[in-house]
Amino acid sequence: MKRVLLKLSGEALAGDKKTGFDEATCIGVAKQVKQLVDAGIQVSIVTGGGNFWRGRTSETIDRTKADQIGMLATVMNCIYVSDIFRYEGMKTEVFTPFVCGSFTSLFSKDAAVEALEEGKVIFFAGGTGHPYFSTDTGAVLRAIEIEADAMLLAKAIDGIYDSDPKVNPDAVKYDEISIQEVIDKKLAAVDLTASILCLENKMPMLVFGLNEANSIVETMSGNFTGTKVTV
Repeated sequence: MKRVLLKLSGEALAGDKKTGFDEATCIGVAKQVKQLVDAGIQVSIVTGGGNFWRGRTSETIDRTKADQIGMLATVMNCIYVSDIFRYEGMKTEVFTPFVCGSFTSLFSKDAAVEALEEGKVIFFAGGTGHPYFSTDTGAVLRAIEIEADAMLLAKAIDGIYDSDPKVNPDAVKYDEISIQEVIDKKLAAVDLTASILCLENKMPMLVFGLNEANSIVETMSGNFTGTKVTV
């Protein structure tokens, strides 16, 4: 794979703290991504916002406003993580689908691909820019737009299970599963909209645990222990 999109969950960025940033975790991610960049792989990144806010956090405010807060949470995450990456010696650029003053660049496919070809790690913040779409959907959309070879989903759990392993200790992990099965069985790997986008555009996914040792590099080197989602 020469070009990938890495989706980082907000909760994974928080580490054991469960909220905000765990700097050691973020530095660990940066060190792994640098190995990929040094090997000539083009890396783009989407972060969730769950370490700060989820649309379901409030049942009192309007859903559109709640989702907008979530979009801004992902902007904060991307600005922070991108600067950690710079600290580790990489060039970065953050793109958003809406204007954020001088904080970010306005997304276009041409600008994003050009930045990748210049050797930058690029971050897609702000989701799709619209409410009712998750960061999973935004990640799949961007992966399709930039013609990534695959999506890497780094989560707080180490793959896709037949039920929630946090609730069911007997949950069984899939080593490989088709995106059609994910849809049919309503497995919570990514949301339904994102799953259908993957199916229609033949975008494979590799789902793994961010907190597993050297998991990003291991996934790219073939020593994969998560769940492969085929198309």
